[in-house]
Amino acid sequence: MGHMSEDRTKERVASTTWWPKWEKELSEYIKTCERCQKANRKHGKLYGLLQHIEEPKQPWETINMHWITGLVPEGKEDFNAFPVIVDRYSKSVRCLNVIRRPQQ
Repeated sequence: MGHMSEDRTKERVASTTWWPKWEKELSEYIKTCERCQKANRKHGKLYGLLQHIEEPKQPWETINMHWITGLVPEGKEDFNAFPVIVDRYSKSVRCLNVIRRPQQ
């Protein structure tokens, strides 16, 4: 018996064997079967493994950067988005105004 879907496996087992709570036990077994889990792998983008980031030894050696977007400018010279830069060592924050809204 090769690896089949859960439904086909249950059909095959039901045609030859019976024991109390067999359907529940078979479902639990299939959920833990390594070959079944690999065969039923989720489709789509595969994500990488989390990587350890070394703790910085001095300020501004390593930074995190986030973007604040979707702001509604009030005037012609106002910005509608900006990066927020955080130093991982000191937790110091810098915000830069770099993106202007399109001229109308």
